[in-house]
Amino acid sequence: MTSTALPRPARALVDLGPIAQLRAGRLGRRLPQLYAGLVLYGLSIAMMVTADLGVAPWDVLHTGLASHLPISIGEALVIVSFLVMLLWIPLREVPGIGTISNAVVIGVAADAFLAVLDQPGSTWLRGVLMVGGVVVCGLATAMYIGAQLGRGPRDGLMTGFSRRTGLSLRLVRTLLEVTVVAIGLLLGGVAGVGTVLYALAIGPLTQAMLPTWIVEVRRVGVAADE
Repeated sequence: MTSTALPRPARALVDLGPIAQLRAGRLGRRLPQLYAGLVLYGLSIAMMVTADLGVAPWDVLHTGLASHLPISIGEALVIVSFLVMLLWIPLREVPGIGTISNAVVIGVAADAFLAVLDQPGSTWLRGVLMVGGVVVCGLATAMYIGAQLGRGPRDGLMTGFSRRTGLSLRLVRTLLEVTVVAIGLLLGGVAGVGTVLYALAIGPLTQAMLPTWIVEVRRVGVAADE
């Protein structure tokens, strides 16, 4: 007898407010995944900084700030994250536990890994470290987004601007990243081939890995929470 079973629908991201995110279930899976993803994100930053062949666009700004202020790269990341979240207020974006965790954990993890990573002696090994950092960042992004516990500060800024202006997410992201790279370079931040590679590869990498890491959740209390 021929089976007529329909294929199981793909897991999907849902747009939940901060309370609904916590009430949507499976926190025993989602919270560890969120924090593992954020720690890996910090590792990816440390890998690219240590490779010294160019960092992600926002990290160009962070390295520029760290070169002028008595703060570490991770501390610069945390400060910028909370400044970005102030811009959420007029955009009416609401942070979740993942947003606050993103602002703190990534910076702390980046500094911790920077303290133990040594720069390879050869250029090709630095290149491997740089490429590895981009791949790890794609995995980390898929993990924390898939946990469905809130956007990161920079992601929320992007979606908020897109919603308020009517511009596409791609255009808003490009404008934001060009702006932060320009400011970072003026401050003496680190840019290079790694910056270009990250810009080209992070979207496809995250898109490829995300379906594996999306945790299905219940849409509980969405109307009351949004």
